[in-house]
Amino acid sequence: MSQVLEQSIQINAPATAVERCFTDLALMHRWLNPVLSCEPVGGVWSTDIGSQSRFVIQIPLLKPTLNSVVVERQPGLVVWKFQGFFQGCDRWECQPVENGTLLLNRFEFKVPNPLVSWGFQTFAASWTKQDMQAQLRRLKRVAEQQSN
Repeated sequence: MSQVLEQSIQINAPATAVERCFTDLALMHRWLNPVLSCEPVGGVWSTDIGSQSRFVIQIPLLKPTLNSVVVERQPGLVVWKFQGFFQGCDRWECQPVENGTLLLNRFEFKVPNPLVSWGFQTFAASWTKQDMQAQLRRLKRVAEQQSN
């Protein structure tokens, strides 16, 4: 059973500045949760279709990892498909609006392992939604700083 978490935020910056925040690895690490790291697979970061990366949660001993591949890419849009303890897609889309950009983030996933699914629902689901909102607020600050 798939779950969907959707968030959006109005950013007072052009779509190109907002897009750079989720396509430039150095900028990503300025707004990602500090316990989450993103690493290119093969040593070269890219958001071109077929590019691979891994997102690692820095939990001592466990370090849960999501392996991802870019499956859709257009100006202002990146969709990562991932495998690991979650399976699904993470969609980042810029929509130009008057005075800036509306950034939409859609995280659609399932947790195939029943024990992990129970743990996620019990302990991490509400934290994940709050963290997504906090990430968007941090991304907004980075994008607005970049456009000034």
